[in-house]
Amino acid sequence: MNKEVRTRFAPSPTGGLHLGGVRTALYSYLYAKKHAGTFVLRVEDTDQTRYVEGAEKYILDCLDWCGISPDESPLKSGPYAPYRQSERKPMYKQYAMQLIENGHAYYAFDTPEDLEKMRTDLKSEKNPSPQYDHSTRMQMKNSLTLSTEEVNDLLAKNTPFVVRIKMPSNETISFTDMIRGEINNDSNLVDDKVLLKGDGMPTYHLAVVVDDYLMKITHAFRGEEWLPSAPVHIKLWDYLGWKNDMPQWAHLPLILKPDGNGKLSKRDGDRLGFPVFAMNWFDPKTNETTIGFKEIGFLPEAFINLLAMLGWHSGEEKELFSKDELISIFSMERVHKGGAKFDYEKAKWFNHEWVKTISDDRCMMLVKPILQAKGIVIKDDAYLLKVIGAVKDRCTLLNDFYTQSVYFFETPSSFDIDAIKPKWNDHKTAFFNELMSQCAASTNWNAVELEIIFKELATAKNIKMGELQMPFRIMLVGGKFGPGVFEIAEMIGKESTFERVKMVLGML
Repeated sequence: MNKEVRTRFAPSPTGGLHLGGVRTALYSYLYAKKHAGTFVLRVEDTDQTRYVEGAEKYILDCLDWCGISPDESPLKSGPYAPYRQSERKPMYKQYAMQLIENGHAYYAFDTPEDLEKMRTDLKSEKNPSPQYDHSTRMQMKNSLTLSTEEVNDLLAKNTPFVVRIKMPSNETISFTDMIRGEINNDSNLVDDKVLLKGDGMPTYHLAVVVDDYLMKITHAFRGEEWLPSAPVHIKLWDYLGWKNDMPQWAHLPLILKPDGNGKLSKRDGDRLGFPVFAMNWFDPKTNETTIGFKEIGFLPEAFINLLAMLGWHSGEEKELFSKDELISIFSMERVHKGGAKFDYEKAKWFNHEWVKTISDDRCMMLVKPILQAKGIVIKDDAYLLKVIGAVKDRCTLLNDFYTQSVYFFETPSSFDIDAIKPKWNDHKTAFFNELMSQCAASTNWNAVELEIIFKELATAKNIKMGELQMPFRIMLVGGKFGPGVFEIAEMIGKESTFERVKMVLGML
């Protein structure tokens, strides 16, 4: 590549960051880093009616948590500042005026009533949904149908207007997509999109072209829902004289519902009980919080790993990749054209594998606040570290550490007595009473010594080990889970072990 690679992620600050948005950011980041380039965050806040307070900070926090922070952004200025479109407002109008002067755009003075009338009056069997395009523009109130004097008079009176692109008729508009290859569009099927709104703010169509040009963006990745807009953008690059500088485009496949039937949405996550946002999003408009992957207990390594695999294949057998590995092997050629089904169980599998991979020390830093928030008093970090080492392989999400370790810190609040009762008898009661007597007399309290005493006593009493270990586990843990039962007894200590055994014997 001759030019320095510059990719961008350009979200609108209108709400939470959906899986699809983070994946777009991730692919843009990976591609830039693979080619020693620059990853830019540009905030597209031209639609002030949809702007949500706090959304921009939330987006930046999400990228930071994922470990894909931008090289240039509103918080990290660079040579092409500012990085918010609302702060770039003055520069867009000149390009809209240039398009008008060169005959590639026009003023449109139509009122909402005029537009509605057009859609009603021009509706036909052949054209059931009329749009503002080459076939209707000459019947509307714009600078193509009005005289120069009329247009100047309307402008002088501050009559509300928008600027629309004048799309050509009977033209095939083509471009090469990095994922889909050559794509051809019939210009007759594309309407004259609004480029500049009445408030002087540009629409996405004008702003994205101007900003990509001025910021020297070389590669632009976006969702496939933007494919219908591609012809408009290509003509703008052409009309503004910048066609040779147009970035290479890649339109990413959709992330689909688990059943593959349509695009994954927040509603699907709510309905099926899994997150679709990177982090918790509190919507000030509805006063509702949508749960995120971070808060539900995902590691950022696992999150970006699973996201990378949604619509892309490494070409290797393995599925677990660190961020550095993803950077080294990422390529747009391996991005699929078809949509990728989101599988929450698979997502949890990724997290489980990553939880097993990270160090116990790092795990402790992440888990300690979770346990403390649940009321667990941690007096000794060395003990907590030992607990984490014992249960880590059993935890899928970080929040699972509470369930899997609470009994190491406090007596269970309930015991699964029903699992013990059916096969309980006086011989087993006698076994546990004698076990406590022998252990009390022993000067050693460790898993190895306890297991020896346990086995020898079981043999002497002629009771199978399996019939005794499960009740012992329930006595210590409360349920049928956890690491080795003798290891648990060693860690909670002799006093706590005896206390729990006596408590359950009393219940039985």
